[in-house]
Amino acid sequence: MEKNNSFPLAIRLSQIVTGIVALFFILYIGQDILIPLTFALVIAILLNPFVNYLQNKKVNRVISIIIAVVIAFLLLAGLFYFIGSQIVNFSDAIPAMKQKLNILFSDTVTWVSQSLNISTTKINEWLLKQKTAGLSNSTAVIGQTLSAISGVFIMLFLLPVYIFMFLFYKPLLLDFIAQLFPVTKHKTVAEVLNETKSLIQNYLVGLMIEAAIVAALNSLGLFMLGIDYALLLGVIGALLNIIPYIGGIIAISLPMIIAIATKEPMYAVYVLFVYMAVQLIDNNFIVPRIVASKVKVNALVSIVVVLIGGALWGVPGMFLSLPLTAIIKVIFDRIEQLKPFGFLIGDNMPHISKGILNFRKAKK
Repeated sequence: MEKNNSFPLAIRLSQIVTGIVALFFILYIGQDILIPLTFALVIAILLNPFVNYLQNKKVNRVISIIIAVVIAFLLLAGLFYFIGSQIVNFSDAIPAMKQKLNILFSDTVTWVSQSLNISTTKINEWLLKQKTAGLSNSTAVIGQTLSAISGVFIMLFLLPVYIFMFLFYKPLLLDFIAQLFPVTKHKTVAEVLNETKSLIQNYLVGLMIEAAIVAALNSLGLFMLGIDYALLLGVIGALLNIIPYIGGIIAISLPMIIAIATKEPMYAVYVLFVYMAVQLIDNNFIVPRIVASKVKVNALVSIVVVLIGGALWGVPGMFLSLPLTAIIKVIFDRIEQLKPFGFLIGDNMPHISKGILNFRKAKK
């Protein structure tokens, strides 16, 4: 006999909505604590095999963790040093680029005035009004920028500590998770944890390989066009490309602006074609073989969770959105009541006619 639910559907739906709103509220107000913890947990899972390898070589556990954390941050520091040194060289060319952009901007205003039969005076007055409004908000923007920079330095200070703690207390955390569930569920919990660990490790390794290939292709294409700072722009484009779907679009704008400022405007179109070709190769050959095979999340859900992650946690939320969604899918797939949601997140597209036929049979 089917078990009747004691609560009406409307009450159950309101409870679910209230729970989701409360969860998002907690994630938003607690982002200063949760973002470093989440990054640390992901990096700790990534470093865990190397720590285990060192321990198998009879290296002390604490020393193994310290070695793994130091190597990871040396690699990260090397990447930041390269980008920083390139940006310093790039800043030397900013005055000349600004002058050329001002000339191009003036020519654009004149063309718009002639094409739309609007006086240049009105256009300049409107632009001045927008500039004044932007300057009035500059104090707030500077404050937000300084706050973001201080947040980055705090996170960089806390990350090594958090990573060390996660790796050191791994047995304690695993035992705690086991105690949350009855013994009959321990096998399922172990499968979820192992699958989650493998997913994060494989996904992040695949992501780094993809970023290296995309950086090389971007830099090669820009170098062949003779665009200045091709290597810097190629690396930045590859890092932005890590943000699913949205990052690749943002990455195109910067080299196009550089092309307009340093060469003829037609070179911006050439840059667009180069990046479109790289995106075509990335989406059809690199991602399906290296990254997408690790994370089974469909495109619609990916875009939505990236936007939600950006709204909640900013750029870090965009980076973390896809792996966290993949972990949620692993959990949903193991819980009978939540399997439909896991199916919705995944990319296993059912045959349209078959799905409609089954739905019609169910209705009858």
